[in-house]
Amino acid sequence: MILHNYWRSGTSYRTRIAMELKGLAYRQRGVDLRHGDQKSDSYLALNPQGLVPALEVDDTVLIQSPAILEWLEEAYPLPPLLPAGPVPRAHVRAMSALVGCDIHPLNNLRVGKALKETFGADQAAIDAWAARWINPGFEALEALVARHGAGWCYGASPTLADCYLIPQIYSAQRFNVPLDAFPHLMAVDAAAKNHHAFIAAHPDNQPDAD
Repeated sequence: MILHNYWRSGTSYRTRIAMELKGLAYRQRGVDLRHGDQKSDSYLALNPQGLVPALEVDDTVLIQSPAILEWLEEAYPLPPLLPAGPVPRAHVRAMSALVGCDIHPLNNLRVGKALKETFGADQAAIDAWAARWINPGFEALEALVARHGAGWCYGASPTLADCYLIPQIYSAQRFNVPLDAFPHLMAVDAAAKNHHAFIAAHPDNQPDAD
C-alpha cells in the first residue's frame, strides 16, 4: 500500500494512526499542500478532488479519510477500531463525525488560505476562527468521553474516535487554543503520547516533515 499524504494534514494523520494501530506495512509519498503538489496533473490523476490522503492499494485508489478508515476496518478487522454491537459502534462513529464533519473542515489549510486571501485575516484572526469551532466541538466531546471512555474515547482501547481526536488536538495546539477545560480529552492525548502507533503516526515523525 502507498499512502499519499501530507505530514501535518489532520486527515492524513488520522489515517496513519489507523494503519499503525492495525500494524499494516505501507509506503508514504509526500504531497506538499503548501507548494500545490495536490493540484499537479500526476496527483489529480490519482485523486481528482486534489486532497489528501489517497491510498493506493492493489489496482485501485481510495480517497476521503472516512471511507479509507471504514475500508481498513473491513479489510483488516484486527485489532478492531469499532466496538462490538450496533449501538457502541454508532457512538464511536458519532464521536468521529463530530471531529470529521463539524470541527476539522472549518479549520483546515484550505480555509486558512481563504481567510487570508479573501478577507485579509492575520494569524491571530485565524486562531480565533479555529477556536470558535474547536471549543464547542470539544465541549461536546468532553462530555461524551466522560460518559463512554475508560482511558480512551470509548472504552479501554483505541477506536476510530481516537484516530480523529488526536490530530484535532494537535491542530488546536497549533492554533493556540487553550485546552485546560477538557481534562478527559487531554487524558486521551496523554495516553496517545505513550502508545507506539500514535507515536509512529505523529507529524514530527514523518519522512516529509520539516
